[in-house]
Amino acid sequence: MDSIDQPLSTFRPLTGTMEAWNAAYVRVEDYLRAHRIHNRLHQSRLIQAVLERAAQRHAENPVLDPTTLAAEAVEEMMDQWFADVLGIKDREHQRIAIDGRVAMLLCDGPQQWPYAFLDRSNIPADFATTMLASSIKAGPDMTVSSMVPRDIDLGTITEAAGETLERMEKWPLLRMVLLWALFLGALLGIFFVTR
Repeated sequence: MDSIDQPLSTFRPLTGTMEAWNAAYVRVEDYLRAHRIHNRLHQSRLIQAVLERAAQRHAENPVLDPTTLAAEAVEEMMDQWFADVLGIKDREHQRIAIDGRVAMLLCDGPQQWPYAFLDRSNIPADFATTMLASSIKAGPDMTVSSMVPRDIDLGTITEAAGETLERMEKWPLLRMVLLWALFLGALLGIFFVTR
C-alpha cells in the first residue's frame, strides 16, 4: 500500500503568484462547469493539465497573466480534442469550437461519458460515434449565380391604361374634353340618384 506521505503531484508553477494561479484555477473550473463537466475527479485532472500547459508558457513569458494563459490553453485543448473526435482538423478555431460544443451538448456527452471529455488517449467508440451523429452537417456550398433583369409584366389592363395616358398627354384638348365628360357624367349620376 502506498504511503500517504508520498507527494500527490509534482506540479508547481515556477513563475507567478499563488493568487494569480488560484484565480486561473477558479476560472478554468468555472469554464469546465459551464461545459457541464461536473465530475470532480475528472475536473481536477483537467484543471491540472490545463494549468501545467499554462505554467510552461508563463515560464517562457512571466509578464502574461496566468488566467489568460489558462483560458488559451483550455481552448486549444478543446479544439484539438473536438477536431480529433469529429475528424475536422482542417477548420478554423471558431468553426471547430461551435461544432464540437453543439455535438457534445446534443449527445449529452458529459453526462453519458463523464471521463471522456478531453481524454485524447481513450475516447470511447460509442461516444465518438454519438458525437459524429450529433454534429452539424452543413448544407451544399453556396454557388454564384447571376440574375438577368426582366421587364415587369403588368398585364393588358395596365398596357391599355398606359397607352391611353400617353395619348391624352399628346392631345391636351382631348384630355380636357374627357375630364369634362367625366365631370358632367358624375353630376348627372348624382342628379338621377337623388331625384
